Amino acid sequence: MKQDLKESSSVSQEQKVTSADMRRSDIGVFRKLQRNIRRMRLHWNSLAREKQADHFPESDRLPVQLLLLVWGQLPMAGSRLREKLLGHRKRNIHSTHRIHTWFENHRIHPVAYVGGACALVSVAIFFSVYTVGTTMSYDGEVVAAISSKAEAEVIRSSLEKVTARTLGQNFTIDDDLVHYSTGLLRRKDVVDEQTFEEELSDEIGLVTHGYSLYINGERLGATTYEGALEELLEQLQAAAINEDTISCTFAEDVEIREEYVPTDEIMNLGYLAETLYSTKSAEVTYTVQKGDTWSQIANKHGLTSRELLALNPGYDIDKLQIGEILTLSASVPYLTMTVVQREHYTEDIPYEIEYTPTDSMWRGDYKVTSPGEYGAADVVANVTYVNGEEVERTVLSSVTLRNPVTEQQLQGTKARPTWTPTGTFRWPVNGRITSRFGHRSSPGGIGSRNHKGIDIGAPRGTAVCASDGGTVTYAGWMGGYGYVVIINHNGTGYETLYAHNSKLLVSVGQHVYKGQQIAKVGSTGNSTGNHCHFEVRYHGVTKNPLNYI
Repeated sequence: MKQDLKESSSVSQEQKVTSADMRRSDIGVFRKLQRNIRRMRLHWNSLAREKQADHFPESDRLPVQLLLLVWGQLPMAGSRLREKLLGHRKRNIHSTHRIHTWFENHRIHPVAYVGGACALVSVAIFFSVYTVGTTMSYDGEVVAAISSKAEAEVIRSSLEKVTARTLGQNFTIDDDLVHYSTGLLRRKDVVDEQTFEEELSDEIGLVTHGYSLYINGERLGATTYEGALEELLEQLQAAAINEDTISCTFAEDVEIREEYVPTDEIMNLGYLAETLYSTKSAEVTYTVQKGDTWSQIANKHGLTSRELLALNPGYDIDKLQIGEILTLSASVPYLTMTVVQREHYTEDIPYEIEYTPTDSMWRGDYKVTSPGEYGAADVVANVTYVNGEEVERTVLSSVTLRNPVTEQQLQGTKARPTWTPTGTFRWPVNGRITSRFGHRSSPGGIGSRNHKGIDIGAPRGTAVCASDGGTVTYAGWMGGYGYVVIINHNGTGYETLYAHNSKLLVSVGQHVYKGQQIAKVGSTGNSTGNHCHFEVRYHGVTKNPLNYI
């Protein structure tokens, strides 16, 4: 048995030796293979470098050499950049690690942490509610609080200058009336500079911060309410416009300024509105022209000779000189509102009249044998009103709807034996009535006026005839009436007036018969178009002409 063990042991040892030899043999083969591969790789790299060397883009030109030099430095620069970035990252990691280690070694107890946080919050809340400020008192009354005394003094000095400039005299605030106190104040009680200045101004009471309305550079009034004046002007314009209004403007230069004004000029908005609706006295001058007389000038401007003399004391009313300037008084509105309206209406087209002479009728008498008929036209016009009074009418389009029918009349040619009135009145002009006698409302409801006669529309140059026989007592210019003829119908108490003529054909003292042409239709004076303004007066009192013709 021992012998078998020995044999088996020897066999095992032989096998181990054989296995070891085999492993050494395999390792040798593997290493030899690695050496061959390494030699092949080195050889291959050598061939590649040689090939690259054969194709290297060398050049004798300096720019190309510099470019090649820079290109060759790029890899090294990239490598250095990567090294710096890597080093910076390592330093950041090291710093973070140190901070983390410090916090690990100095842990704060939760109670202390919460307490500290509460303390910081309390301090923040306290200083958000309270601050250090200065309170100013004037004559024992607290004015307001501001951030510092120095700032209050600056505002005080500024207000003194503003007050002096506003009142037009020197002004300083008495030091004995001013007191300062500095301490801890609630932030909401501390006001800004503008509010502090306004509070101090109100306490002194001489000037007030407000909003002033200026018309042509003249201050009309002021209010303390921001935006109130703008709203007031808008209301004035809104009362004069409608859906057909094209424009609504003020002729004057209207300006609203924010400024300090004397306290006594602050007024109620209702009173200010009433002032804007009213008129003011304004000086109007007139230059004497050739042919003027004192009474004519007074009459033209709605004055008596005595009133005109009171405005111009020292003048010799019987010896006026051409070029002398006379002062007239007139009332003018504070604001002149110009409104342009687009109007659509149907207008009558006047008919023509054909006359057939006959010696069977007195001169100046007419008899209708075939009545005429008005035509009709659809009209679109832009009409301009100044403070409710029409001043211009521009017809944009006129479409005829119906043509007029000519009227046939007999015209008397038989001379009258006398120039005495007939006692009846005839139409001075053939045309359509454009405005009737009496109260006449203006567009927009802004104002109204009493119309003392009737307006008869007719083309310019149409003959204006005497409504009855009489004597011419006035023939000339008369203010807003333009060129006027007045006829006194002797012995009857009546007189008739013909206004806005383009030309006068008679003179004062001339006798005229009924139907005699005395003027031509025009639009002189305050007129909005060609027409004859006709008045009938009985002992100086105007009557409705339609009751007489």
